[in-house]
Amino acid sequence: MAVQSLYRKWRSQTFDALVGQAHIVRTLRNAITEDRIAHAYLFTGPRGVGKTSMARLLAKAANCEAAPSDRPCGRCVQCTAIAEGRAVDVIEMDAASHTSVDDARDIIERVQFRPSSGRYKVYIIDETHMLSTAAFNALLKTLEEPPDHAIFILATTEVHKVPATIMSRCQRFTFTRHTIADIAHHLERIATEEGMQLAPGVAEAIARSATGSMRDALGILEQLDSFTNGQVALEHVHSLLGMTTAAEVDALIEALLTHDLGRALKVVNSVADQGADIRQFARDLTERLRMLLLCVAATDDALLDIGADDRALLHGWAAQVQAADLVHWIKLISGLDYQLRTTPYGHLPLELAIVEALVAPPAPASVPAAARSAT
Repeated sequence: MAVQSLYRKWRSQTFDALVGQAHIVRTLRNAITEDRIAHAYLFTGPRGVGKTSMARLLAKAANCEAAPSDRPCGRCVQCTAIAEGRAVDVIEMDAASHTSVDDARDIIERVQFRPSSGRYKVYIIDETHMLSTAAFNALLKTLEEPPDHAIFILATTEVHKVPATIMSRCQRFTFTRHTIADIAHHLERIATEEGMQLAPGVAEAIARSATGSMRDALGILEQLDSFTNGQVALEHVHSLLGMTTAAEVDALIEALLTHDLGRALKVVNSVADQGADIRQFARDLTERLRMLLLCVAATDDALLDIGADDRALLHGWAAQVQAADLVHWIKLISGLDYQLRTTPYGHLPLELAIVEALVAPPAPASVPAAARSAT
């Protein structure tokens, strides 16, 4: 029998259990409490940030047998069925595989029938942007004047592909990426519940690799559980994900700051000799340089999603570098992903970028025409 994945097992079943998205939770809870549930919602944001979980919670809150409540009981027939994914009145559709106008027309026909057992018939349409133009057009009238018993929840990672006519008929909520701290804290709690032991730094390393996606983070944690039998060290994370250590990234940055080309190239070759993923190393380096740029340019630390020790290190580096140099380095290294993926010469593109970063100065800012004429 297949084992339930961690992200499904630990899907939030109450609004209180949701990680992040506090602004959306508060708005929806108020709407439920005041009996002002809208007929159509549009949830937008990156993958793995809680759009589908929020949609299911809204469906549960609207259909709880006790009463529409921002704290659904979780025990009644409706709450249990929705949590287990078998509620007949909560229809989930993946628009990526149901893109045609016929699929939209099927929804339009079925939505006219009243719910079988719940208070509302809820349609959750994931990856909405994948619907065809004809399918969007077919849904327009229904979204504008739906039956009183229907709620539509559209979820998408690419809102720019959703027609403005659809967006104007929905209440839009924008989901943001989870912070590293939120993901790490959630992973540590789940690991404890699952009987796993995470070494210091493991949860944060996973969180950084997940780039704001809780689902991706839980997927990595599950892989590590199988890989290590529950005893997870930082080396296991680096090995599984092809990551390099923070020490190697920091060593390269220190070489850049001191303009030590020999040391910088030695770090790059050492990373390559270890068999690490050079593309991932370049991404890690770019992100670290980005954090340093924010430290140099920002007036406060609000943008720095890092711990106190890292914060102190970055502030020390910030005193040694100009923002223009950092911009130059970031432009050089952030554009390497495609080259590193396609080149037959291994890590040569990164070596060339490092040499250019230290040998060729950043291009001077162009002078506006008005300023030139004034001189």
